[in-house]
Amino acid sequence: MADARRQLRSGTVVLGGMGLLAAALTACSSDPDKRCVDRDSYNLAKGYKVVADKNCSSTKSSVHGTWYYGGNKKGDWADGGSFTKPRKASGGSGGSGGHGVSRGGFGGGKGSSGG
Repeated sequence: MADARRQLRSGTVVLGGMGLLAAALTACSSDPDKRCVDRDSYNLAKGYKVVADKNCSSTKSSVHGTWYYGGNKKGDWADGGSFTKPRKASGGSGGSGGHGVSRGGFGGGKGSSGG
């Protein structure tokens, strides 16, 4: 009975560890999900029309192709994303260049409120 319980626990640990590994690899992908869209094709119901990647690479294209990051793709349309490329997440909230959560009180600014 003890052996069966031990095997179950070790299986749970392995499966849990694989889930964490998959989540970490997904979060740390080097290239964000992006697609080339026609910026002038916005449709309220559908979003932006997805076009060939060459339209985002060439300046001599008749289509105003722009990289569109994230969002959902449904057929030839993409919606719910952004034209701003997401920055890579940093490992910490402090240090040089870190943009972590500020845990200050009212104002939360740098410096002191003197008196």
